[in-house]
Amino acid sequence: MTNSRSRNEDPRPHELPHYQALLDGTDWASLETPSGPGTGEALPAALARVLNPDPVVSAAATDNALREATHQNTIYEATVPVALYVAAILDHPAIAADDFGQDADTPSHRPTLVRLLKWLSDTAYDADDECAAIGERHFGKEFLEEYGQMRAFRDLRPAFFSAVRPFLRHENADVRDAALVAAMPLAEHPVLTAHRVELVGHARRLLATSTDRYNRDRVLDAMKAWGHDTGDLENADDIAAREHYARLKAERDSWWAADGTDGYSEAPPFRPGARSTGIR
Repeated sequence: MTNSRSRNEDPRPHELPHYQALLDGTDWASLETPSGPGTGEALPAALARVLNPDPVVSAAATDNALREATHQNTIYEATVPVALYVAAILDHPAIAADDFGQDADTPSHRPTLVRLLKWLSDTAYDADDECAAIGERHFGKEFLEEYGQMRAFRDLRPAFFSAVRPFLRHENADVRDAALVAAMPLAEHPVLTAHRVELVGHARRLLATSTDRYNRDRVLDAMKAWGHDTGDLENADDIAAREHYARLKAERDSWWAADGTDGYSEAPPFRPGARSTGIR
């Protein structure tokens, strides 16, 4: 966790800035990245390359740029402006023109749009209500006040949601699923609760068609958190995965109790499945 306030908190959280305005108007060099304070100078050039019309160049640029914005579930000063940029370019023609055909299911050939949605999803889960509650439980009620970067991301969830929502009905199933998994943690924001009925409908569709373990876990967890009975939607693999995670948690809690540190000597733990994109 880093404690300084983000320099890029948007005073109009429901509006997305234009991607070029973000590139030109952000003091990237002053921002903290996983490499340390004031190390964001390479980000604007890297982010601009994401819009390269060559899908191979775009995919590589996406991976390189997003690695510089997040690491090990931590939201840095650079994370919020990068997330705004990602959200702002989701419907850019260069992203839409990516190849959704051959080898689309292979991670190294995953279209840039799916990569961007998955990164935005991961970052949304790093700032979700569960993470905020864990932080407050172990660092005190002032956790979000001191962790300005997470607070800024959480405040901008309506803007991110507005960018992700159109892709819930995309013609490509990978895009639809990635958009749904990103939208569900964003919909924890109080002004977005009315959209949860729509998202649950999409979640039922995903659970009826997808075998992706990460995506299934995410939508099942969200539905349960929203008070839905998922018993008729779970298959044998879902039940086995849930029991496996429960055993891991019990073993972890037992080890921490024996260790006497409560497991939080420095920071809250990562959750099972928190990273699956290969970007970070």
